[in-house]
Amino acid sequence: MMLNNIFTDNNIAWLDGKGTESDIVLSSRIRLARNFKDLPFPNRASSVQLADAKNRLLSVLDDISAFTKNNYMCLDMDKLTDLQKRVLVEKHFISRNFIKHVESRALIISADSNISIMANEDDHLRIQCMKSGLDLSEPLEIAFQADDCIEKTYDIAFDDNMGYLTACPTNLGTGLRASVLLHLPGLAATNQISKIVNISPQLGLAVRGLYGNNALGNLFQISNQLSLGFSEKELIENLSRAVQEIVSHEHEARRALMAYAEDKVCDQAWRALGILKYARSLSDRELLSLASNVRIGIDEKVITGINAEVFNRLIVAGHTNYLTNLQEKENMSQREIDKKRADITREIIADSSSDKEVISHE
Repeated sequence: MMLNNIFTDNNIAWLDGKGTESDIVLSSRIRLARNFKDLPFPNRASSVQLADAKNRLLSVLDDISAFTKNNYMCLDMDKLTDLQKRVLVEKHFISRNFIKHVESRALIISADSNISIMANEDDHLRIQCMKSGLDLSEPLEIAFQADDCIEKTYDIAFDDNMGYLTACPTNLGTGLRASVLLHLPGLAATNQISKIVNISPQLGLAVRGLYGNNALGNLFQISNQLSLGFSEKELIENLSRAVQEIVSHEHEARRALMAYAEDKVCDQAWRALGILKYARSLSDRELLSLASNVRIGIDEKVITGINAEVFNRLIVAGHTNYLTNLQEKENMSQREIDKKRADITREIIADSSSDKEVISHE
């Protein structure tokens, strides 16, 4: 993987539109928080100790590469531009907090972009593994492989009663955060999202939009809220069951829409595709809303001749910082950004069309 590809490619392996329930579940993520036993947490560590934590990770990188059968490269945060850092945030490789204080902070990322490790965020190590579709077991196994490589060489902060010790109390125990990204236009259209949000805390889960509380494009993230007192297997099984239930309800909602409002679904899908194919200016909100309508049209076979992964690519390509970085011009005006967003949208749709021109499905 070339360094520049991380910042310019809108094809991401864990958003390739494949995998179990991929028409609704876009991706699955596992994240493990770990700290070295003999070093203070990053927020209390000295410059020397932060550098030590990063170097320890780098010292076992060859072992991690061998165990996970992947090649890696290291991105030092203090060597990246502010714009590049923001692109990494948009692509969910790093957190917003990670770019605030960059001293001895580094991102280790695999060649296929499915595995990444943040050094010196809130914890010394944040091991993240992603996969397309609904599958938390395989990413967890890969994260464990990386963790085992580290623990063979270094002592990790662990307490017999509390489990893994972490900077954030909610991560105590397994140190595990599992999350799933879903596209739920059916439940949104039938006003059932609030039911899921309200019942989730009772199941130890949290529901939010892809961009915080803003559920643009009918995109929602569901993750475990609890860590202490449960095993990793219990946590991902609980999340998987809940997601499968939500997927079932989404299918039912889509069937109801097609039974009672098919004309409306068809009209919205084709109108949205027409705008995306020919628009010369698009805001990020408009793009996600239109792309969501196109995606359900593709899933319900209202629209044919275009690949479903077009939606996933547009999620990445529509971001402001991604577009600005492509132009290599940090001071782009909003008009210029919206124009570039429309340009790349047309390119992606053409590239995702089987015959380079989408034919109406009667």
